[in-house]
Amino acid sequence: MNRKISLGVTIALMSLAAAVAIVITAGYSMFDFNSRMQSLRESEVMYSKLNEIDGYVRQSFYGDIDEEQLMNAVARGYVSGLNDKYARYMTPEEYKAQMDAYESQKASIGISVVMDPSGYMKVIEVFADSPAEEAGIEVGDLIVEVNGTVVNAESYPKLSTSMGGEEGSTLDLVVRRDSQDDEVEIVRRNVEVPMVTWKQYGDVGYVKIKEFHNNTPAQFNAAIKQLTSGGIKALIFDVRGNPGGTIDSVVDMLDTLLPEGNLVSATYHDRHTEVLGTSDAEEVNLPMVVLTNESTASAAELFAQAIKDYNKGRTVGTQTYGKGVMQTIYPLSDGGALSITVAKYNPPKSENFDGVGVKPDYAVQLTAEQQRNLYELDEQTDPQLRKALELAEAVIKTGGFDGLSEIPEGDPEAENASEEASSEDTSSAEKDSESSSEESSSEESSSEESSSEESSSQADAA
Repeated sequence: MNRKISLGVTIALMSLAAAVAIVITAGYSMFDFNSRMQSLRESEVMYSKLNEIDGYVRQSFYGDIDEEQLMNAVARGYVSGLNDKYARYMTPEEYKAQMDAYESQKASIGISVVMDPSGYMKVIEVFADSPAEEAGIEVGDLIVEVNGTVVNAESYPKLSTSMGGEEGSTLDLVVRRDSQDDEVEIVRRNVEVPMVTWKQYGDVGYVKIKEFHNNTPAQFNAAIKQLTSGGIKALIFDVRGNPGGTIDSVVDMLDTLLPEGNLVSATYHDRHTEVLGTSDAEEVNLPMVVLTNESTASAAELFAQAIKDYNKGRTVGTQTYGKGVMQTIYPLSDGGALSITVAKYNPPKSENFDGVGVKPDYAVQLTAEQQRNLYELDEQTDPQLRKALELAEAVIKTGGFDGLSEIPEGDPEAENASEEASSEDTSSAEKDSESSSEESSSEESSSEESSSEESSSQADAA
């Protein structure tokens, strides 16, 4: 029997559906209105209290008020009250410095330094076409004095930062080489900081990624092109000490390496999830090994986990920092900026690693001394790199990771190293409560950098 619904019934049903929709919409609108009113009332209370405090201060404070200092302190106090360890308020000067860092462009002399055991600055890298290279600075040189101030463990943090400055300004150094001190005058200029370095070990290409900045993908792709044209059969990516960077840059780099699919998604405060980056079908069809440590954070963790998620590689080293949340920078009207956590970001196929980190497939621990001197180790003296090379060469022979044990037999050397480092490791993420890491999504107009805790071997660009 055919069942037909009369026009009247149809109209009645449509009216009922519309009424239900109106009720639902009205209910949501009322909820939204009430939420906004509650937020408004709380804001009024906060501003009223702040105004009351300000009144007492201006009426009775025995001293001079620096209005700019006071305003910056108020802003920082508000941000600190969010209980967001990655959030921060930036003054106009700090915001500009942050944006310059993302571009890896700054007025400097063009070197990377670490603290020598004596407290001096030890040069571990001289950038190409830099004022330092032109002045004859070499890797291994010790900078013992900067603009008349002696470099030691106490003055190192401030002096290493002061190496940058205004373009065209002069930096007076005392440089020690082979126990001989020479005075060197260098004029600062804008120098592109190299974020990627590479070398080839036989059939294995090695790529060191310092941070994921705006210029990192171009340098990375150039390195991959050079290595693949050299006939390599496996790749090692070193993200040890890499504090992270921008989502855009890591997506660009993963797109080069991985097959078609999602690369990263973000889950926001309202619990909705959005895909932030995808990969096309082109990929580097080579086995990959990623070196990680406790200072591998944020975008660097995503890089390692994404390679694992697509079964393109394995990780060697120690468990990573565990930052799986994303920040966005909001510029302010006075030229400053606010950076706050806005979402959790998720690897392509695995769970979010915030507070957990990425566990290595092959655990290899460095001694405390090796950690301090990480930038001076090579394939013979670096147990983690040596293990990565062994793994890469084994995969080349077997044709893939499936033919290898996921958790190999313990390395006696690694076990000894772990015992020695347990109490001395000052680079552990848990020990640096002041560390901050920030990251931005590709949908945001501003880019954001992440900076996890610094290890004792963390290099400073100068």
